[in-house]
Amino acid sequence: MAEFASEVTIDDIVVRDTDVSRAVEEPLRAMILDMLAEQAMSIDQLHESLTERGYDRTENTVRHHVNELRDAGLVEIARLEEGRGGTKKFYEANTIVLSYALPDDREADIERMVESIQPGVAAILDQLADEYGADIDAIAGEMAPCEHCGTQKYEPYVMLTVLRRAFVRSMSNG
Repeated sequence: MAEFASEVTIDDIVVRDTDVSRAVEEPLRAMILDMLAEQAMSIDQLHESLTERGYDRTENTVRHHVNELRDAGLVEIARLEEGRGGTKKFYEANTIVLSYALPDDREADIERMVESIQPGVAAILDQLADEYGADIDAIAGEMAPCEHCGTQKYEPYVMLTVLRRAFVRSMSNG
């Protein structure tokens, strides 16, 4: 017989993409990604900026880290510049990784905001399901199952991806 029982509800979703997680688990890569979210930079510019911040790494090490971010799909070549017998690549982030914790004493404020917008978000989710349900199901059907998960949450993941990207575009065009 249980001596303690509590109703637990899911209040949040944390998205963990294994490629992204591996790419940004190295603190220097997270810093590079943050720098490239501000402006396009070449390897030598990144190297110089990192050195100014106290990170003494070789340009080859910086190049390796940028390549890891690029391979994870977080960084792209923004432009190429010809000069002095070669081509210089300028990289830019296409993703922002947020790694923060909300202040514990502000939970009531967060809850008030959630309560305020939740009906609108529910309407958006209904609209997504009504207009794009077949597409969402098709995309979810193509996703590889996790070997450890008994039940998959692919449809919510697809919908959250749509909402996150719409959020980013709205903030960028804001």
